[in-house]
Amino acid sequence: MDKSWIQCNRLSTEYEEGVQKFINFAIKNAAGSSVIGCPCIDCGNLSFETPTTVKDHLYMHGFDVKYDNWFWHGEEIRKSSSPQRENHFQQQNIEFDNGNELEMVNDAYKGCYGDPKAFKELLEQAEKPLYLGCTKFTKLSFLVKLFNVKGRFGWSDSSVSALLSVLADVFPKNNEIPTSMYEAKKTMSVLGLEYVKIHDCPNDCILYRKKYESLLECPTCGLCRWKKKDGTVDQYRKGVPTKTLWYFPPIPRFKRMFQSSETARDLTWHANERMVDGKLRHPADSPSWKLVD
Repeated sequence: MDKSWIQCNRLSTEYEEGVQKFINFAIKNAAGSSVIGCPCIDCGNLSFETPTTVKDHLYMHGFDVKYDNWFWHGEEIRKSSSPQRENHFQQQNIEFDNGNELEMVNDAYKGCYGDPKAFKELLEQAEKPLYLGCTKFTKLSFLVKLFNVKGRFGWSDSSVSALLSVLADVFPKNNEIPTSMYEAKKTMSVLGLEYVKIHDCPNDCILYRKKYESLLECPTCGLCRWKKKDGTVDQYRKGVPTKTLWYFPPIPRFKRMFQSSETARDLTWHANERMVDGKLRHPADSPSWKLVD
């Protein structure tokens, strides 16, 4: 029997075993999803298919040899971006100073684990230039800075939407600037920055939640839950509350902060690494800190 045929057959068997090992690993870490990222040369983890289709692709097109760390399928994600996109932007000679944004995306990976498509879209936003030729901002880094300024100066959603509309016209064509706050929030929500709106009594007597959720007026002061129509005395715009509380759930934010090993170490430094010798070296050494803690 030809030795070269035996060797080729052996390599083919090893490749099939390797593909099956990868498929088993991907299914195990798919968190119940029926699709997984396809790491074949043609798809490059940008297409999500059934395990059977992924196996066929790997047999027909081959496994992308640069994908040696399976972070799309459960392994710890690296600090750098995926090799496929990194090469793509190197071809355009673009270097972004967006390390912090990429770390945010990396830390958000586990939060998107049950929805790999959401993570794929978020990673694309983190590496997509704001406009053709832009080397300073990506879409995600621009939105992070915009939300920071919005919060510092108390801009309303409508004012930011108006600003985005103007900027979209000012910047070069085919830019990535969202045209409204709604679109911007859809991108940022994947990072765990979601919030809940709860209707509130105008006098802050109650929140319309739990046992008060279905009420139309406050049981304490008697004021209506809804805003009055313009120019009317007793006509109300049902569905438009007089006052709204914006509730930012703390648990998702704690999870988000502690997903990063570096951030988690900083958050627990005062308890795990602080020198305790009776001297006041840090606010955590004060008696007041114990009351806060």
